[in-house]
Amino acid sequence: MHEHHQDIFDVIIAGAGPVGLFLACELRLFDLSVLVLEQADHPHSSLKRLPSGMRGLSAPTLEAFYRRGLLDEVVAAQHASDAAGKTATTTHWMQQPRRPAGHFAGIQFYHDDIDSAKWPFRVPGPAGTSMAVALETLETVLARRACATGAKILRGFSAGEFQTSDGGVTVHAGAETFRGRWLVGCDGGRSAIRKAGAFNFVGTDPEFTGYSVEVEMADPEVLPPGRHYTPTGMYTYAPPGTIAMVDFDGGAFHRIQPVTLEHVQAVLRRVSGKDITLRKLELATTWTDRAFQATTYRKGPVLLAGDAAHIHSPLGGQGLNLGLGDAMNLGWKLAATIRGDAPTDLLDSYQRERHPVGEDILDWSRAQVALMRPTRSTRAVAAIIRDLIETRDGATYFAGRVWGISLRYDLGGSHPLAGRSAPDFKLVGGTTVGNLLREGKGLLLEFDATASLQALASRWREQVTYLAGDVEERLGLRAVLLRPDGFVAWATETAPRDEDVCEALARWFGKPGNAGG
Repeated sequence: MHEHHQDIFDVIIAGAGPVGLFLACELRLFDLSVLVLEQADHPHSSLKRLPSGMRGLSAPTLEAFYRRGLLDEVVAAQHASDAAGKTATTTHWMQQPRRPAGHFAGIQFYHDDIDSAKWPFRVPGPAGTSMAVALETLETVLARRACATGAKILRGFSAGEFQTSDGGVTVHAGAETFRGRWLVGCDGGRSAIRKAGAFNFVGTDPEFTGYSVEVEMADPEVLPPGRHYTPTGMYTYAPPGTIAMVDFDGGAFHRIQPVTLEHVQAVLRRVSGKDITLRKLELATTWTDRAFQATTYRKGPVLLAGDAAHIHSPLGGQGLNLGLGDAMNLGWKLAATIRGDAPTDLLDSYQRERHPVGEDILDWSRAQVALMRPTRSTRAVAAIIRDLIETRDGATYFAGRVWGISLRYDLGGSHPLAGRSAPDFKLVGGTTVGNLLREGKGLLLEFDATASLQALASRWREQVTYLAGDVEERLGLRAVLLRPDGFVAWATETAPRDEDVCEALARWFGKPGNAGG
Protein backbone atom coordinates (compact mmCIF):
# COMPACT_ATOMS: atom_id res chain seq x y z
CA MET A 1 0.00 0.00 0.00
CA HIS A 2 1.44 3.36 -0.89
CA GLU A 3 0.57 6.97 -0.33
CA HIS A 4 -0.97 8.56 -3.39
CA HIS A 5 0.56 12.04 -3.64
CA GLN A 6 1.75 13.66 -0.47
CA ASP A 7 -0.99 16.28 -0.72
CA ILE A 8 -3.52 16.56 2.03
CA PHE A 9 -6.83 17.49 0.42
CA ASP A 10 -9.19 19.77 2.30
CA VAL A 11 -12.04 17.38 1.50
CA ILE A 12 -12.17 13.87 0.06
CA ILE A 13 -15.57 12.92 -1.37
CA ALA A 14 -16.45 9.26 -1.85
CA GLY A 15 -18.75 8.87 -4.87
CA ALA A 16 -19.10 10.77 -8.15
CA GLY A 17 -22.86 10.60 -8.46
CA PRO A 18 -24.82 13.87 -8.72
CA VAL A 19 -24.55 14.55 -4.96
CA GLY A 20 -20.78 14.03 -4.73
CA LEU A 21 -20.18 16.05 -7.90
CA PHE A 22 -22.44 18.92 -6.84
CA LEU A 23 -20.75 19.03 -3.43
CA ALA A 24 -17.35 19.15 -5.17
CA CYS A 25 -18.57 22.14 -7.23
CA GLU A 26 -19.78 23.86 -4.05
CA LEU A 27 -16.48 23.34 -2.22
CA ARG A 28 -14.44 24.57 -5.21
CA LEU A 29 -16.48 27.77 -5.13
CA PHE A 30 -14.63 28.49 -1.89
CA ASP A 31 -11.20 27.42 -3.26
CA LEU A 32 -10.87 24.26 -1.20
CA SER A 33 -8.81 21.37 -2.56
CA VAL A 34 -11.19 18.53 -3.38
CA LEU A 35 -10.62 14.91 -4.38
CA VAL A 36 -13.54 12.78 -5.58
CA LEU A 37 -13.03 8.99 -5.52
CA GLU A 38 -15.44 6.95 -7.65
CA GLN A 39 -15.44 3.15 -7.82
CA ALA A 40 -16.87 2.91 -11.36
CA ASP A 41 -14.34 3.17 -14.19
CA HIS A 42 -16.84 4.86 -16.48
CA PRO A 43 -19.46 7.44 -15.60
CA HIS A 44 -22.40 6.03 -17.56
CA SER A 45 -24.21 2.78 -16.85
CA SER A 46 -26.97 1.41 -19.08
CA LEU A 47 -29.46 1.77 -16.21
CA LYS A 48 -29.09 5.55 -16.32
CA ARG A 49 -30.42 5.38 -19.89
CA LEU A 50 -33.63 3.61 -18.89
CA PRO A 51 -36.72 5.81 -19.03
CA SER A 52 -36.63 5.19 -15.27
CA GLY A 53 -33.25 6.96 -15.46
CA MET A 54 -35.24 10.17 -15.91
CA ARG A 55 -35.52 12.16 -12.70
CA GLY A 56 -37.80 15.01 -11.71
CA LEU A 57 -35.93 17.97 -10.28
CA SER A 58 -37.87 19.92 -7.64
CA ALA A 59 -37.99 23.67 -6.95
CA PRO A 60 -35.17 23.74 -4.33
CA THR A 61 -32.88 21.80 -6.70
CA LEU A 62 -33.66 24.03 -9.69
CA GLU A 63 -33.12 27.10 -7.49
CA ALA A 64 -29.78 25.71 -6.27
CA PHE A 65 -28.61 25.13 -9.87
CA TYR A 66 -29.86 28.58 -10.91
CA ARG A 67 -28.03 30.24 -8.01
CA ARG A 68 -24.79 28.58 -9.11
CA GLY A 69 -25.17 29.32 -12.82
CA LEU A 70 -25.75 25.64 -13.66
CA LEU A 71 -29.42 25.71 -14.64
CA ASP A 72 -28.95 26.87 -18.24
CA GLU A 73 -26.31 24.19 -18.76
CA VAL A 74 -28.56 21.44 -17.40
CA VAL A 75 -31.49 22.61 -19.57
CA ALA A 76 -29.32 22.88 -22.71
CA ALA A 77 -27.74 19.46 -22.14
CA GLN A 78 -31.15 17.86 -21.62
CA HIS A 79 -32.52 19.46 -24.81
CA ALA A 80 -29.49 18.16 -26.74
CA SER A 81 -29.97 14.71 -25.26
CA ASP A 82 -33.69 14.72 -26.18
CA ALA A 83 -32.88 15.88 -29.70
CA ALA A 84 -30.32 13.09 -30.11
CA GLY A 85 -33.04 10.65 -29.09
CA LYS A 86 -30.96 9.33 -26.21
CA THR A 87 -33.59 9.74 -23.53
CA ALA A 88 -37.15 8.55 -23.59
CA THR A 89 -39.03 11.58 -22.35
CA THR A 90 -42.73 10.89 -22.22
CA THR A 91 -44.85 13.57 -23.83
CA HIS A 92 -48.16 11.75 -23.62
CA TRP A 93 -49.39 14.32 -21.07
CA MET A 94 -49.34 16.94 -23.82
CA GLN A 95 -52.24 15.14 -25.44
CA GLN A 96 -54.19 15.11 -22.18
CA PRO A 97 -56.82 17.82 -21.72
CA ARG A 98 -55.35 18.74 -18.30
CA ARG A 99 -51.69 18.88 -17.45
CA PRO A 100 -50.66 16.61 -14.56
CA ALA A 101 -48.43 18.42 -12.05
CA GLY A 102 -47.28 15.35 -10.15
CA HIS A 103 -48.64 12.40 -8.22
CA PHE A 104 -48.84 10.76 -4.82
CA ALA A 105 -48.72 6.95 -5.03
CA GLY A 106 -49.87 7.33 -8.63
CA ILE A 107 -52.82 9.60 -7.77
CA GLN A 108 -52.36 12.63 -9.99
CA PHE A 109 -52.91 16.27 -9.20
CA TYR A 110 -53.27 18.93 -11.88
CA HIS A 111 -51.84 22.38 -12.60
CA ASP A 112 -55.24 24.03 -12.91
CA ASP A 113 -56.19 22.93 -9.37
CA ILE A 114 -53.17 24.53 -7.69
CA ASP A 115 -53.65 27.81 -5.85
CA SER A 116 -50.25 29.51 -5.96
CA ALA A 117 -51.64 32.43 -3.91
CA LYS A 118 -51.06 30.06 -0.96
CA TRP A 119 -47.31 30.65 -1.49
CA PRO A 120 -47.04 34.43 -1.01
CA PHE A 121 -43.23 34.43 -0.95
CA ARG A 122 -42.72 32.96 -4.40
CA VAL A 123 -41.69 35.35 -7.17
CA PRO A 124 -41.71 33.88 -10.70
CA GLY A 125 -38.13 33.19 -11.77
CA PRO A 126 -36.22 31.07 -14.26
CA ALA A 127 -36.00 28.11 -11.87
CA GLY A 128 -39.64 26.97 -12.09
CA THR A 129 -41.12 24.21 -9.96
CA SER A 130 -40.16 20.97 -11.70
CA MET A 131 -38.20 19.59 -14.65
CA ALA A 132 -37.37 16.13 -15.97
CA VAL A 133 -33.70 15.36 -16.56
CA ALA A 134 -31.76 12.20 -17.39
CA LEU A 135 -29.39 11.14 -14.63
CA GLU A 136 -26.66 10.75 -17.24
CA THR A 137 -27.16 14.35 -18.46
CA LEU A 138 -27.05 15.70 -14.93
CA GLU A 139 -23.85 13.84 -14.04
CA THR A 140 -22.17 14.98 -17.27
CA VAL A 141 -22.92 18.66 -16.54
CA LEU A 142 -21.87 18.43 -12.88
CA ALA A 143 -18.65 16.50 -13.68
CA ARG A 144 -17.76 19.08 -16.31
CA ARG A 145 -18.25 21.93 -13.83
CA ALA A 146 -16.37 20.12 -11.04
CA CYS A 147 -13.36 19.49 -13.32
CA ALA A 148 -13.45 22.99 -14.83
CA THR A 149 -13.31 24.53 -11.36
CA GLY A 150 -10.38 22.35 -10.33
CA ALA A 151 -11.79 19.37 -8.43
CA LYS A 152 -9.81 16.18 -8.94
CA ILE A 153 -11.91 13.15 -9.92
CA LEU A 154 -10.34 9.70 -9.84
CA ARG A 155 -12.41 6.88 -11.31
CA GLY A 156 -11.80 3.21 -10.58
CA PHE A 157 -11.01 3.95 -6.92
CA SER A 158 -13.35 2.48 -4.35
CA ALA A 159 -13.04 4.34 -1.04
CA GLY A 160 -13.59 1.83 1.74
CA GLU A 161 -11.67 1.71 4.98
CA PHE A 162 -10.41 4.88 6.62
CA GLN A 163 -8.71 6.02 9.81
CA THR A 164 -9.27 9.33 11.53
CA SER A 165 -6.64 11.23 13.49
CA ASP A 166 -6.17 14.78 14.73
CA GLY A 167 -4.85 15.77 11.31
CA GLY A 168 -7.91 14.44 9.50
CA VAL A 169 -8.68 11.22 7.64
CA THR A 170 -6.60 8.62 5.80
CA VAL A 171 -8.71 6.87 3.17
CA HIS A 172 -7.81 3.52 1.61
CA ALA A 173 -8.92 2.84 -1.96
CA GLY A 174 -7.53 -0.40 -3.28
CA ALA A 175 -3.73 -0.27 -2.94
CA GLU A 176 -3.70 3.51 -2.64
CA THR A 177 -4.13 5.77 0.36
CA PHE A 178 -5.27 9.38 0.27
CA ARG A 179 -5.22 11.96 3.02
CA GLY A 180 -7.82 14.62 3.67
CA ARG A 181 -8.85 16.96 6.45
CA TRP A 182 -12.48 15.91 5.96
CA LEU A 183 -14.22 12.96 4.32
CA VAL A 184 -17.77 13.04 2.94
CA GLY A 185 -19.52 9.79 2.03
CA CYS A 186 -21.70 10.43 -1.05
CA ASP A 187 -21.37 6.79 -2.05
CA GLY A 188 -24.99 5.75 -2.22
CA GLY A 189 -27.44 3.57 -0.35
CA ARG A 190 -24.89 0.81 0.35
CA SER A 191 -22.29 3.38 1.44
CA ALA A 192 -18.91 1.86 2.35
CA ILE A 193 -18.07 5.06 4.26
CA ARG A 194 -21.22 4.77 6.39
CA LYS A 195 -20.39 1.14 7.16
CA ALA A 196 -16.69 1.73 7.85
CA GLY A 197 -17.61 4.67 10.10
CA ALA A 198 -20.13 2.50 11.99
CA PHE A 199 -22.86 5.11 11.57
CA ASN A 200 -26.14 3.99 13.07
CA PHE A 201 -28.63 3.34 10.21
CA VAL A 202 -32.22 2.80 11.31
CA GLY A 203 -35.64 2.53 9.70
CA THR A 204 -38.27 0.20 8.27
CA ASP A 205 -37.82 -3.00 6.28
CA PRO A 206 -39.28 -3.40 2.79
CA GLU A 207 -42.77 -4.61 1.94
CA PHE A 208 -42.19 -5.13 -1.77
CA THR A 209 -39.74 -5.72 -4.61
CA GLY A 210 -40.12 -3.11 -7.36
CA TYR A 211 -39.06 -3.78 -10.94
CA SER A 212 -38.25 -1.35 -13.75
CA VAL A 213 -37.85 -3.27 -16.99
CA GLU A 214 -37.61 -2.86 -20.74
CA VAL A 215 -39.09 -5.88 -22.49
CA GLU A 216 -40.25 -7.16 -25.85
CA MET A 217 -43.65 -8.85 -25.59
CA ALA A 218 -45.06 -11.51 -27.87
CA ASP A 219 -48.55 -10.09 -27.29
CA PRO A 220 -48.32 -6.41 -26.20
CA GLU A 221 -52.04 -5.78 -26.79
CA VAL A 222 -52.91 -8.07 -23.85
CA LEU A 223 -51.51 -5.56 -21.34
CA PRO A 224 -53.53 -2.34 -20.93
CA PRO A 225 -51.34 0.81 -20.78
CA GLY A 226 -51.27 3.09 -17.73
CA ARG A 227 -51.14 2.36 -14.00
CA HIS A 228 -53.15 -0.53 -12.56
CA TYR A 229 -53.76 -1.78 -9.02
CA THR A 230 -54.49 -5.49 -8.77
CA PRO A 231 -55.24 -7.95 -5.96
CA THR A 232 -51.52 -8.89 -5.95
CA GLY A 233 -49.70 -5.61 -6.51
CA MET A 234 -49.39 -2.79 -9.02
CA TYR A 235 -47.95 -2.23 -12.49
CA THR A 236 -47.55 0.60 -14.97
CA TYR A 237 -47.12 -0.04 -18.67
CA ALA A 238 -45.90 2.48 -21.26
CA PRO A 239 -45.89 0.91 -24.73
CA PRO A 240 -44.01 -0.53 -26.48
CA GLY A 241 -42.08 -2.18 -23.63
CA THR A 242 -41.49 -0.10 -20.51
CA ILE A 243 -42.95 -1.70 -17.40
CA ALA A 244 -42.69 -0.86 -13.70
CA MET A 245 -44.24 -3.25 -11.22
CA VAL A 246 -44.47 -3.78 -7.51
CA ASP A 247 -44.69 -7.26 -5.98
CA PHE A 248 -45.57 -7.29 -2.26
CA ASP A 249 -43.13 -10.07 -1.35
CA GLY A 250 -41.38 -8.32 1.57
CA GLY A 251 -38.56 -7.23 -0.75
CA ALA A 252 -37.59 -10.88 -1.13
CA PHE A 253 -36.14 -10.73 -4.63
CA HIS A 254 -34.13 -7.48 -4.51
CA ARG A 255 -30.42 -8.12 -5.22
CA ILE A 256 -30.77 -11.81 -4.35
CA GLN A 257 -29.99 -13.17 -7.81
CA PRO A 258 -29.82 -11.92 -11.40
CA VAL A 259 -33.19 -10.92 -12.84
CA THR A 260 -34.08 -13.36 -15.62
CA LEU A 261 -36.65 -13.24 -18.43
CA GLU A 262 -38.52 -16.15 -16.81
CA HIS A 263 -38.67 -14.43 -13.43
CA VAL A 264 -39.91 -11.10 -14.85
CA GLN A 265 -42.55 -12.96 -16.87
CA ALA A 266 -43.72 -14.89 -13.79
CA VAL A 267 -43.97 -11.70 -11.67
CA LEU A 268 -45.75 -9.81 -14.47
CA ARG A 269 -48.28 -12.62 -14.89
CA ARG A 270 -48.90 -12.73 -11.15
CA VAL A 271 -49.20 -8.97 -10.67
CA SER A 272 -51.21 -8.23 -13.84
CA GLY A 273 -53.34 -11.37 -13.83
CA LYS A 274 -52.75 -11.62 -17.61
CA ASP A 275 -51.22 -14.56 -19.46
CA ILE A 276 -48.29 -12.63 -20.97
CA THR A 277 -45.33 -14.02 -22.86
CA LEU A 278 -42.05 -12.11 -22.98
CA ARG A 279 -39.72 -12.58 -25.95
CA LYS A 280 -36.80 -10.56 -24.71
CA LEU A 281 -35.56 -8.77 -21.59
CA GLU A 282 -33.58 -5.68 -22.63
CA LEU A 283 -32.86 -4.09 -19.27
CA ALA A 284 -34.00 -4.74 -15.71
CA THR A 285 -33.42 -3.19 -12.32
CA THR A 286 -35.02 -3.94 -8.96
CA TRP A 287 -35.69 -1.70 -5.97
CA THR A 288 -37.55 -1.82 -2.67
CA ASP A 289 -39.28 0.48 -0.23
CA ARG A 290 -36.68 -0.06 2.50
CA ALA A 291 -36.58 3.29 4.33
CA PHE A 292 -33.52 3.89 6.53
CA GLN A 293 -31.70 6.97 7.79
CA ALA A 294 -28.41 7.60 9.58
CA THR A 295 -29.15 8.82 13.11
CA THR A 296 -26.31 11.31 12.74
CA TYR A 297 -24.87 12.77 9.53
CA ARG A 298 -21.49 13.52 11.12
CA LYS A 299 -18.87 11.73 13.22
CA GLY A 300 -15.80 13.90 13.75
CA PRO A 301 -14.23 14.70 10.36
CA VAL A 302 -16.54 12.26 8.52
CA LEU A 303 -19.91 13.34 7.08
CA LEU A 304 -22.65 11.66 5.04
CA ALA A 305 -24.81 13.15 2.28
CA GLY A 306 -27.34 11.83 -0.22
CA ASP A 307 -28.34 8.14 -0.26
CA ALA A 308 -25.44 7.35 2.09
CA ALA A 309 -27.38 9.27 4.75
CA HIS A 310 -30.91 8.16 3.85
CA ILE A 311 -32.57 5.60 1.58
CA HIS A 312 -36.21 5.08 0.64
CA SER A 313 -38.26 3.85 -2.30
CA PRO A 314 -37.99 5.87 -5.51
CA LEU A 315 -41.74 6.61 -5.32
CA GLY A 316 -42.33 10.23 -6.19
CA GLY A 317 -38.64 10.64 -7.13
CA GLN A 318 -37.58 12.64 -4.07
CA GLY A 319 -34.25 10.94 -3.33
CA LEU A 320 -32.07 12.82 -5.80
CA ASN A 321 -33.52 16.19 -4.75
CA LEU A 322 -33.00 15.29 -1.10
CA GLY A 323 -29.33 14.48 -1.76
CA LEU A 324 -28.66 17.61 -3.83
CA GLY A 325 -30.28 19.63 -1.02
CA ASP A 326 -27.81 18.01 1.42
CA ALA A 327 -24.90 19.10 -0.79
CA MET A 328 -26.15 22.70 -1.13
CA ASN A 329 -26.66 22.89 2.64
CA LEU A 330 -23.32 21.33 3.57
CA GLY A 331 -20.89 22.91 1.09
CA TRP A 332 -20.70 26.49 2.37
CA LYS A 333 -20.85 25.39 6.03
CA LEU A 334 -17.95 22.95 5.62
CA ALA A 335 -15.98 25.57 3.64
CA ALA A 336 -16.41 28.21 6.37
CA THR A 337 -15.39 25.64 8.98
CA ILE A 338 -12.21 24.75 7.06
CA ARG A 339 -11.42 28.45 6.41
CA GLY A 340 -11.74 29.06 10.13
CA ASP A 341 -14.31 31.85 10.09
CA ALA A 342 -17.40 29.77 10.86
CA PRO A 343 -19.46 30.23 14.02
CA THR A 344 -18.68 27.31 16.37
CA ASP A 345 -21.90 25.37 15.74
CA LEU A 346 -22.33 26.15 12.02
CA LEU A 347 -21.47 22.61 10.91
CA ASP A 348 -23.90 21.16 13.48
CA SER A 349 -26.68 23.02 11.68
CA TYR A 350 -26.20 20.63 8.71
CA GLN A 351 -27.59 17.76 10.80
CA ARG A 352 -30.12 20.03 12.53
CA GLU A 353 -31.58 21.24 9.23
CA ARG A 354 -31.22 18.25 6.92
CA HIS A 355 -32.05 15.29 9.19
CA PRO A 356 -35.69 16.40 9.73
CA VAL A 357 -36.08 17.00 5.97
CA GLY A 358 -34.85 13.45 5.33
CA GLU A 359 -37.20 12.10 7.98
CA ASP A 360 -40.15 13.84 6.30
CA ILE A 361 -39.29 12.37 2.89
CA LEU A 362 -38.94 8.86 4.35
CA ASP A 363 -42.42 9.19 5.87
CA TRP A 364 -43.73 10.62 2.59
CA SER A 365 -42.51 7.49 0.78
CA ARG A 366 -43.90 5.20 3.51
CA ALA A 367 -47.29 6.88 3.16
CA GLN A 368 -47.25 6.13 -0.56
CA VAL A 369 -46.39 2.48 0.07
CA ALA A 370 -49.34 2.32 2.47
CA LEU A 371 -51.60 3.47 -0.41
CA MET A 372 -50.28 0.78 -2.74
CA ARG A 373 -50.85 -2.34 -0.65
CA PRO A 374 -53.12 -4.79 -2.46
CA THR A 375 -55.94 -4.77 0.10
CA ARG A 376 -59.52 -3.50 0.07
CA SER A 377 -58.90 -1.16 3.00
CA THR A 378 -55.97 0.42 1.15
CA ARG A 379 -58.06 0.98 -1.99
CA ALA A 380 -60.68 2.60 0.27
CA VAL A 381 -58.12 5.02 1.76
CA ALA A 382 -56.77 5.73 -1.74
CA ALA A 383 -60.28 6.72 -2.87
CA ILE A 384 -60.43 9.29 -0.06
CA ILE A 385 -56.97 10.69 -0.95
CA ARG A 386 -58.16 10.91 -4.58
CA ASP A 387 -61.14 13.04 -3.47
CA LEU A 388 -58.89 15.29 -1.38
CA ILE A 389 -56.26 15.73 -4.11
CA GLU A 390 -58.99 16.92 -6.49
CA THR A 391 -59.82 19.88 -4.22
CA ARG A 392 -57.97 23.16 -4.62
CA ASP A 393 -56.48 22.99 -1.13
CA GLY A 394 -55.56 19.34 -1.60
CA ALA A 395 -53.80 19.82 -4.93
CA THR A 396 -51.96 22.84 -3.50
CA TYR A 397 -50.83 20.87 -0.44
CA PHE A 398 -49.52 17.96 -2.53
CA ALA A 399 -47.81 20.30 -5.01
CA GLY A 400 -46.15 22.16 -2.14
CA ARG A 401 -44.75 18.91 -0.79
CA VAL A 402 -43.85 17.21 -4.09
CA TRP A 403 -42.26 20.33 -5.63
CA GLY A 404 -40.41 21.15 -2.41
CA ILE A 405 -42.03 24.57 -2.08
CA SER A 406 -43.16 23.92 1.49
CA LEU A 407 -39.54 23.26 2.59
CA ARG A 408 -38.64 25.41 5.57
CA TYR A 409 -35.76 25.10 8.00
CA ASP A 410 -36.50 25.89 11.61
CA LEU A 411 -34.08 28.77 12.09
CA GLY A 412 -36.02 30.25 14.98
CA GLY A 413 -36.71 33.48 13.09
CA SER A 414 -39.95 35.29 13.78
CA HIS A 415 -40.59 36.29 10.15
CA PRO A 416 -42.55 33.71 8.07
CA LEU A 417 -39.91 33.96 5.33
CA ALA A 418 -37.02 32.96 7.66
CA GLY A 419 -35.80 29.45 6.86
CA ARG A 420 -37.38 29.43 3.41
CA SER A 421 -35.71 29.55 0.02
CA ALA A 422 -35.36 33.21 -0.97
CA PRO A 423 -37.74 34.75 -3.51
CA ASP A 424 -35.91 35.59 -6.73
CA PHE A 425 -36.11 39.35 -6.20
CA LYS A 426 -35.49 41.32 -9.37
CA LEU A 427 -33.56 44.50 -8.73
CA VAL A 428 -34.60 47.62 -10.56
CA GLY A 429 -31.89 47.80 -13.17
CA GLY A 430 -32.02 44.16 -14.10
CA THR A 431 -30.09 41.65 -12.04
CA THR A 432 -31.74 39.02 -9.85
CA VAL A 433 -31.00 37.48 -6.47
CA GLY A 434 -30.29 34.16 -8.22
CA ASN A 435 -27.47 35.74 -10.23
CA LEU A 436 -26.09 37.55 -7.18
CA LEU A 437 -25.53 34.27 -5.32
CA ARG A 438 -23.17 32.71 -7.87
CA GLU A 439 -19.99 33.45 -5.93
CA GLY A 440 -21.26 31.68 -2.85
CA LYS A 441 -21.34 34.72 -0.62
CA GLY A 442 -24.19 35.74 1.66
CA LEU A 443 -26.37 38.63 0.56
CA LEU A 444 -27.80 41.50 2.61
CA LEU A 445 -30.47 43.29 0.59
CA GLU A 446 -31.89 46.56 1.80
CA PHE A 447 -34.71 48.06 -0.23
CA ASP A 448 -34.37 51.53 1.36
CA ALA A 449 -30.69 52.26 1.95
CA THR A 450 -29.55 53.23 5.43
CA ALA A 451 -25.97 54.22 6.16
CA SER A 452 -25.85 52.24 9.40
CA LEU A 453 -26.72 48.90 7.79
CA GLN A 454 -24.17 49.43 5.05
CA ALA A 455 -21.47 50.22 7.63
CA LEU A 456 -22.48 47.16 9.63
CA ALA A 457 -22.41 44.84 6.61
CA SER A 458 -18.98 46.11 5.58
CA ARG A 459 -17.52 44.39 8.67
CA TRP A 460 -18.46 41.05 7.05
CA ARG A 461 -17.55 42.10 3.51
CA GLU A 462 -15.41 39.00 2.88
CA GLN A 463 -18.44 36.74 3.31
CA VAL A 464 -21.47 38.95 2.61
CA THR A 465 -22.39 41.26 -0.27
CA TYR A 466 -24.42 44.32 0.74
CA LEU A 467 -26.83 45.76 -1.82
CA ALA A 468 -29.24 48.65 -1.47
CA GLY A 469 -31.91 49.33 -4.02
CA ASP A 470 -35.49 48.76 -4.92
CA VAL A 471 -36.86 45.52 -6.31
CA GLU A 472 -39.85 44.89 -8.56
CA GLU A 473 -41.84 43.01 -5.93
CA ARG A 474 -40.90 43.80 -2.33
CA LEU A 475 -43.46 41.41 -0.83
CA GLY A 476 -43.88 43.95 1.98
CA LEU A 477 -40.24 43.62 3.08
CA ARG A 478 -37.69 46.30 4.00
CA ALA A 479 -34.55 44.16 4.23
CA VAL A 480 -33.52 40.51 3.98
CA LEU A 481 -30.34 38.51 4.74
CA LEU A 482 -29.62 35.43 2.64
CA ARG A 483 -27.19 32.65 3.45
CA PRO A 484 -24.82 31.44 0.70
CA ASP A 485 -27.28 28.62 -0.12
CA GLY A 486 -30.00 31.19 -0.86
CA PHE A 487 -32.08 30.50 2.25
CA VAL A 488 -33.40 33.44 4.23
CA ALA A 489 -31.59 33.89 7.54
CA TRP A 490 -33.46 37.03 8.57
CA ALA A 491 -36.11 39.36 7.14
CA THR A 492 -37.99 42.42 8.32
CA GLU A 493 -41.04 44.40 7.22
CA THR A 494 -40.15 47.32 9.51
CA ALA A 495 -37.07 49.52 9.69
CA PRO A 496 -34.13 47.16 10.33
CA ARG A 497 -32.57 47.31 13.80
CA ASP A 498 -28.78 47.15 13.83
CA GLU A 499 -28.65 44.68 16.72
CA ASP A 500 -30.97 42.21 14.91
CA VAL A 501 -28.88 42.37 11.74
CA CYS A 502 -25.68 42.04 13.75
CA GLU A 503 -27.01 38.98 15.53
CA ALA A 504 -28.10 37.32 12.26
CA LEU A 505 -24.75 38.04 10.56
CA ALA A 506 -22.78 36.66 13.52
CA ARG A 507 -25.08 33.60 13.72
CA TRP A 508 -24.31 32.54 10.13
CA PHE A 509 -21.00 34.23 9.28
CA GLY A 510 -19.06 34.26 12.54
CA LYS A 511 -17.18 37.13 14.10
CA PRO A 512 -16.89 40.27 11.96
CA GLY A 513 -13.58 40.99 10.23
CA ASN A 514 -12.46 37.45 10.95
CA ALA A 515 -12.50 36.30 7.34
CA GLY A 516 -9.78 33.83 6.51
CA GLY A 517 -7.95 34.10 3.15
